[in-house]
Amino acid sequence: MELKKMREMTEAELNAELMKMKKDLFNLRFQHVTGQLENPVKMRETKKDIARVKTIIREKELAKVQG
Repeated sequence: MELKKMREMTEAELNAELMKMKKDLFNLRFQHVTGQLENPVKMRETKKDIARVKTIIREKELAKVQG
């Protein structure tokens, strides 16, 4: 997902997206352990996307407090 799209989302949408990404990561880890994962780079990308969403959520929280 593009960073610009993430920044335009509301906090509720970001939280929903975060939960979806965490489920995806769980499934990727499960596939990795069972040897069914075809694209191991997908795990790394999903982890980075989760970090991006968490960062944007935190930025929005700080913006509320400051302004």
